[in-house]
Amino acid sequence: MKRAFAASLLAMAVSGAYAQQGDGTQVSLDNNIFKPNKLDATPERMRGIKAPGGFTVTPFATGLKNARIIAVAPNGDVYVSRRDQGDVLLLRDANGDGRADGPAVTVANRAGAHGLAIRDNKLYLITVKEVFAADIKPDGRLGELKMLIGDLPDSGQHPNRTIAFGPDDMLYISVGSTCNTCNESNPENATILRASKDGKKRNIFASGLRNTIGFAWHPQTGELWGLDHGIDFLGDNQQQEELNKIEHGKMYGWPHVYGANEIYPQSTPVGELTKQQWRERSTPMVLGYTAHAAPMQLVFANQSAFPAEYRGDAFATMRGSWNRNPASGYEIVRVRFENGQPKGIEPFVMGFLTDGGKTHIARPVGLAFTKDGAMLMADDGNGVIYRIAYTGSGSAPAGAAATPPAGPMKEQANKGNGVPLANKRPETQTSGSVSVSSSSFKHDGMLDQKYSEYADGVSPALSWKAVPNAKSWAIVMEDPDSKPFTPTVHWLAWNIPGSITSVPEGVQEQPRLSDPDGVLQGRNTHGSMGYYGPKPPVGEPAHHYHFQVYALDTMLDVPFGSDRDTLLKAMQGHVIGKGEIVGKYGQKQKPQK
Repeated sequence: MKRAFAASLLAMAVSGAYAQQGDGTQVSLDNNIFKPNKLDATPERMRGIKAPGGFTVTPFATGLKNARIIAVAPNGDVYVSRRDQGDVLLLRDANGDGRADGPAVTVANRAGAHGLAIRDNKLYLITVKEVFAADIKPDGRLGELKMLIGDLPDSGQHPNRTIAFGPDDMLYISVGSTCNTCNESNPENATILRASKDGKKRNIFASGLRNTIGFAWHPQTGELWGLDHGIDFLGDNQQQEELNKIEHGKMYGWPHVYGANEIYPQSTPVGELTKQQWRERSTPMVLGYTAHAAPMQLVFANQSAFPAEYRGDAFATMRGSWNRNPASGYEIVRVRFENGQPKGIEPFVMGFLTDGGKTHIARPVGLAFTKDGAMLMADDGNGVIYRIAYTGSGSAPAGAAATPPAGPMKEQANKGNGVPLANKRPETQTSGSVSVSSSSFKHDGMLDQKYSEYADGVSPALSWKAVPNAKSWAIVMEDPDSKPFTPTVHWLAWNIPGSITSVPEGVQEQPRLSDPDGVLQGRNTHGSMGYYGPKPPVGEPAHHYHFQVYALDTMLDVPFGSDRDTLLKAMQGHVIGKGEIVGKYGQKQKPQK
């Protein structure tokens, strides 16, 4: 059934619809809501599944209901999460016949169980807000689940978190947006996070990612690639699903820019930023695929028994559209790579759509390679796990999986590590001084807990004395006592007008301020923009937080969201005075949850 809907944050109006906002934008849109009916996956219907020549597709397990994400242990044990049932199942194929040996065994129960990862004989499990880990026993069952993280953002529209270990032995977490398009109040939404294995430290690796469920590292280059879900209600052919090269500190457009840096017509950036400014800070997609196909798990053919031509390629499940007619997705796709770079996306396994696209027998989600080099795909509609194996001529046993090089991830994350405080660097050299004070704390005194991320996380008030000929001011807050990243950047702000000599408590945590107008804020070590309060590990001696204020003889042409090194480079030669006030903070007791 075809209906017209407005691409609006608040409502959808039938027929003749348009998206409109205060700046006079008007865009006519013609949208569809079309969901193919689900049919049982009978043997006869399964025979309609199509794969390239030499490949066979057979059921590995059936009757699993809401089968979602798959993880395969080094010994070949298969784990699958079931979000609706809130559990994790174990399946084994000890006799190697390509089918699970009997019924699945439930090995974990947690509400909203979804993403899975295996590392060092532990199974990691993520729900909406928590990450757990448990030892894997010799029989494949799990020891006690221990919570590593319990404060991920709440979910909204996209609750399906996924996790994976990078080649740098860090845990990467995909946190989707709460909405179709909106300005998120929690900066960790619509991101990929990077966390230590114990969950004690994490930061935002990349942002502006609406819902990147599927991501993985290229086995030769070690670079991170992910497929992001496009915006709904832009028409049958927009927004395309995005393949992104995901790099540390980069923004990927959402919610105001999409695809090849196209502007979304309805939304409005905060702080009176223009969409053109947002676009200039955004990284466009590398490749697009059919709109609304809904990409899910992504894997590289790193340990497959597929022909050599598939090595280095990626595969992804497309769960299928509901916002398009004709339907898209309901397939596995192949992402062809050449010399480490993607060249195209094409269907690999099809036939899950039936009756000319009016019905379906599977909604593909989970994807993983088995120990023997076959591919497993989980269908969360009929609860089937399919096995895709190459049985044609030229097949070879799966070799040992290549370990992606750790260099790219480590180099990106360590940028700016191990350098002096900003006021000790040549970029800020000056003979002038600035007298800095605060009504919130005394120099070398303790900061109140409300200024820390253990409590309110608001910025303290700062004041400074005027400096002749100062056209603007910049603030850099750093912690030189942090480990392993030293110094940790907590706050970057610049283009504070020269006529202003103070900032109040609780400065807005957004890229641009509208009062004072035009003040810009940068990316701190946590990965958010604006002030990020002290959060030293519990029990450590108090850390020192240096609030450094710089008088500049110019306004800076530095885009919002820039990092400390970019800011300091622009400041060089323009610093006519500098000063600081130092506050201390330590957390003696673990906060009550």
